[in-house]
Amino acid sequence: MSGGLILWLAAAMAAFVTGNTVLRTYSASGQTWVLVGALCLFTVGNLMMVRLMREGGLAVAISVSSIVQLVLIGIIAWFVFDERPTNLQIAGMTLGVVAVALIAWPQGNKP
Repeated sequence: MSGGLILWLAAAMAAFVTGNTVLRTYSASGQTWVLVGALCLFTVGNLMMVRLMREGGLAVAISVSSIVQLVLIGIIAWFVFDERPTNLQIAGMTLGVVAVALIAWPQGNKP
């Protein structure tokens, strides 16, 4: 992935992570405007993913996006909402990071 795509991915992840955080807030408050805000953030994130899928490929874009969201949401759940993952869940996140590293590893020039 190029530097520009990594920045674009970071912005999309910010939209998704913020959307998930707002959605968690909605589950506690039940206010409709909070739900609408979360849905708007998810829409922005998905629209940004279109460029990533076009330029980086579907497999790489979705894999990297999924694992980055998984780890970031886990961190937010831990520190903001005081939800502690189990050791097995932490191991799963770690395996996900390893899997994405293998998927996104630079392949060099293909014949």
